[in-house]
Amino acid sequence: MKIKDIFKKEFIIEELEAKTKRDVLLELSTAFLRGPYTFDGNRVVEILLNREKLGSTGIGDGIAIPHGKLDDLTELVLAFGRSTGGIDFQAMDGRPVHLFFLLIAPENSEGQYLKALAKISRMLKDASFRKRLMDAATAAELHRIVIDKDRDD
Repeated sequence: MKIKDIFKKEFIIEELEAKTKRDVLLELSTAFLRGPYTFDGNRVVEILLNREKLGSTGIGDGIAIPHGKLDDLTELVLAFGRSTGGIDFQAMDGRPVHLFFLLIAPENSEGQYLKALAKISRMLKDASFRKRLMDAATAAELHRIVIDKDRDD
């Protein structure tokens, strides 16, 4: 699984405007509309919030990896958003989340979906990688940092 295959510059939000969990999920979901996707952001938010009921995807260390499946999608897609101030996402460690990777997968893509989640999780365990993401100045730089890390992993 290569992150570069599902992660596009146009799906990066350098500074999220959202202040709540629901608004973060909507802002990240609508980032996909910058590409060839036409799904309803509010429908995606409901799917993601239903997934959140099982347990927060805010995994700690300022990271959240919200994810869900959409039946009319044909490929995995990944968006990224950053909040320098942090957002209460009910993370496992109780701290605000700064780095968000939103993964949406087709309903029938269990293997690829789990591989992508595992890969993103592994990448984010690296504190220097997280710091580089927080320090990046542009969407292009954020994209390059993720792609370089993917190549190194």
